[in-house]
Amino acid sequence: MNALLVVALLSAAPVDFDTEVLPVLTRAGCNSGACHGAAAGRGGFRLSLFGGDPQADHRAIVHELEGRRVNLARPDRSLLLLKPTWEIDHEGGQRFEADSPFAQLLTEWIGGGALRTPARQLTELIVEPKQATVAAVPAEVKLAVTARFDDGTSRRVEDLAVFTPADPASTKVDPGGNVQVLRPGRQTIVVRFLTHVAAIQITAPYPGESLDLSARPRGNWIDDEIYAAHEGLRLPPSPRAGDATLLRRVTLDLTGRLPTPSEVRAYLADRGEDKFVAAVDRLLASSAFNEYWTYQYARWQRIRTNPNDAAGTRLFRDWLHGQIAAARPLDEWTAELLTAEGDSHTVGPANFHRNAADARGAAEYLSESLLGIRLRCANCHNHPLDQWTQDDYHGLAAIFARLERGTVVRLKPTGEVVHPATGEAAIPRLPGARFLPADQDNRPALAAWLVSGEHGRLARAQVNRLWHSLLGRGLIEPIDDLRETNPASHPALLDRLTADFIQHGYDLRHTLGLIANSAAYQRSGQPLPAAGSDERFYSHARPRALAAEVLLDAVCDATGVGVAWDDAPPADRRAIQAFSPELLAKELGPLASCIDPRGCQQQEEQGASLDQLAVQLHWINGKLVNRRLENVENLLAGLAAETSSPEKLVEEYYLRTLSRLPTADELAFWSAELSAGSRAEKCRDLAWSLLSCREFVTNH
Repeated sequence: MNALLVVALLSAAPVDFDTEVLPVLTRAGCNSGACHGAAAGRGGFRLSLFGGDPQADHRAIVHELEGRRVNLARPDRSLLLLKPTWEIDHEGGQRFEADSPFAQLLTEWIGGGALRTPARQLTELIVEPKQATVAAVPAEVKLAVTARFDDGTSRRVEDLAVFTPADPASTKVDPGGNVQVLRPGRQTIVVRFLTHVAAIQITAPYPGESLDLSARPRGNWIDDEIYAAHEGLRLPPSPRAGDATLLRRVTLDLTGRLPTPSEVRAYLADRGEDKFVAAVDRLLASSAFNEYWTYQYARWQRIRTNPNDAAGTRLFRDWLHGQIAAARPLDEWTAELLTAEGDSHTVGPANFHRNAADARGAAEYLSESLLGIRLRCANCHNHPLDQWTQDDYHGLAAIFARLERGTVVRLKPTGEVVHPATGEAAIPRLPGARFLPADQDNRPALAAWLVSGEHGRLARAQVNRLWHSLLGRGLIEPIDDLRETNPASHPALLDRLTADFIQHGYDLRHTLGLIANSAAYQRSGQPLPAAGSDERFYSHARPRALAAEVLLDAVCDATGVGVAWDDAPPADRRAIQAFSPELLAKELGPLASCIDPRGCQQQEEQGASLDQLAVQLHWINGKLVNRRLENVENLLAGLAAETSSPEKLVEEYYLRTLSRLPTADELAFWSAELSAGSRAEKCRDLAWSLLSCREFVTNH
C-alpha cells in the first residue's frame, strides 16, 4: 500500500465520500458494470457506474434498505463492510481484507456519520509517463498517477486507480501501477480514477537490428510518419508490390471493380515512372469512382429502404451520388443533411432524418455515422471510457425532438426528450461544448458546430474511414469508436491527415489520392519474417475480403453475366448501385448477410468474411457463380469456343479474374489441361477454380 495513501486514509480530516469512499468502491469493482454498477444493479443494490453520480450513490448506501447498509453504532458491522470482506455471504466474493486500509477508511467514514459533505472535485488526472519506450521485452514501467482537485490540492492515487490493459496478454499491471510489458508492439493502458480516464502507450520494439529507413522510397509525407513508427518498433517494411497487384488493388479500392484485361496489359507495358500516379488520377476522375464512393457513403450513412417506401431511399442515394460526382466538399453536404426537411420523395437529403425512428436514435445515428463516436454509451450513465455525459446524449437527442419523420420531414411545434436523471425535458446541447436555447430549431447550430474545423471531429472521423477503406485497418479501430482511451496507432499521422483534409476543403479525392500514392499503401502483402506478426503498423499490405456487392460485380465482370434487380436490364446495373441491400438478397443468397446496413465496424468484421462456412458452401455449390458459368452467353464460354491456343485462353482467363498473367507453372498446368478432353468443360473448371480462389475474393 502506498505510504502517501495510508497517511491520507488515517488523517484526522473527515473522510470525503466523493473523492475517498467512491474510489475504494471503484477499485474493489463494486460499481463496475458487472456488479452493482449495472443498469439494474445487483442483488437489489444499485450504484452509478464507476461512481458517476455521487449523490445517488450516497443515497443508495446510507438511506435505502432502511439504512441497513451502514451501522453508525457499530461501523465494523455495516453491510458495506461485511459483504466485500466476505464475513457474510457475498455473490461478488471477497473484494478486500477486513484489516486492509480500504476497510479502515470505510469504517472511519461510517463512524464519522456516513456523511456526504463534498469538499472538493477532481479536475485533472495526470499519468506519467504519458508515453514510454522500453528497450526489449520483458520489461517493467512504473506509472505515477496524480489526482488534482479544485481546492488546489493534489495527491498520488496509484493504489486507488483502476488500470485496464487493452491487451491483457501483452501487458499486466499490478495494484501499485507497475506495468509488465510481455510482448513487442505498442500497448495501451487505460487508467481510471473517479470519473476521469487517461490512456498511456508503451512501445516495445520487435527483436532484431536497428533500422535506418531514410533511403526508402517515399510517396509523400504519410511515409515519414509510417517509417518513424517502423524504425521505433524495428519493423522492416515489405517492398513495393508488383505492377499487376497494385493496379488491381487501387482499381478495386477507388472504383470497386476489376481492371479490364486491356487496362492490365497497357499498364504492364507502360515503362513510365509516374504510371501509378497517372492511374490514380484517372480512377479518381472516373464515373466508376462516383458510383463506388456513393456506395461507400450509402453504407456509412446506412441507407436502406423504409417499409413500403423505396422512392425516398432511391432519391437519397441519387442525391448522394450527385454530391460526390460534383466533388462537393463533404462538410457542405453534411451540413445540408442535418438541416434538410420537406417531402422525402422530392427532397433527397430529408431522408437522412428517416434513418432513425426517434430523437434518441437520431443522436446515436449521427454520432456514429458522422463523428465515429459511441454516444449511445451515455444514455443510461456517463460514458465509462470517454468524456460524454448523459447531458451530452440527451441534449443532442433534444435537438431532434421536434422533428417529424414521416414521408414529409418537418418541425413540430413541440417535442421533448426526457432526461432520465432529472425526469424533466433535456436541454438541447452540442456534445462536449455548450447548451442551446430550447425554444428554437437548433439543427443549424449543430451543423455549424459539426463541420467546424475548430474541434475537427467530423474531419477526423472521415479521414479515419478513408484510411480504413484503402489500408484495411483504421488508424483508430473500430472506426466508430474514436476516443482518447482508444488512441490511434499513429497519432501524429491522424492529426496531420485531419488538418490536411480540412485545409483542402474536405475533398475526398485529395485525401484518397494522397493515401493511394504513399509507399505505405503500395507495399507487398507478403510480410518479411521479422514483421510477420504485425497487424497494426502497415509494414505490409493487409488482404481484405471483398464486400458482397463488390464481389458480385467482380463475378459479373469476369463472366459477362450481369446482376438482375429492379426493372433495368442486367447489363445496365451493378450491384453497388442497388439503393437498398434488400434488392440483392435473391442474387447473393447467404452472402446477403455480409451486407451491413447499420454501418457498425464490429458488425462488419463479424459478418463480411468469406471464411463463414455457410458462405463458403454457397460460393462453391450455389448459384451465384455456377449459374453464370453455365450460361452459354458468358464471356468465358465464348472464349472457350474460339480457336485461340490454350496458352492464350489461360492468359485471358487470368486477366479477367485475377487481373494478372499466369505464372510459368500455372500456364503450363492449365495449358496441358485444356489440351486434353473437352475444351468447354476444362475451361469451366479453369474459370470455377479462379473465381473460387482466395486471390479472387480478396483485395490484396
